[in-house]
Amino acid sequence: MSLALATVVGGLFALGTFLLLRRDLVRVVWGVAVLSQAANVYLISMGGVAEGSFTQVPILATHGGEVPETADPVVQALVLTAIVISLGTTALALVLSYRAYEENETVDVQRWR
Repeated sequence: MSLALATVVGGLFALGTFLLLRRDLVRVVWGVAVLSQAANVYLISMGGVAEGSFTQVPILATHGGEVPETADPVVQALVLTAIVISLGTTALALVLSYRAYEENETVDVQRWR
């Protein structure tokens, strides 16, 4: 992982944690969303790119030539699934936050009765 990518992942985790500790319910929901995206970026960066071989890309074995560098598709499929689940969870949390706002007329969790 490069220094720039590590800085971005660290910044996303810091921002997500900062938002998660707020009293505003909407900011808490966005904090959870940012944290999940930070975890996705971390997983993609740790998956990395490896030297290709004909066992990884068998279609190129019949055509000859060299195999380019390839990424692990399992990590990419895992992160794609996590992005979809995170999107659904965030949408549900925002709807529940709106419902809580209608009931309590505030999103500040300290002022709820």
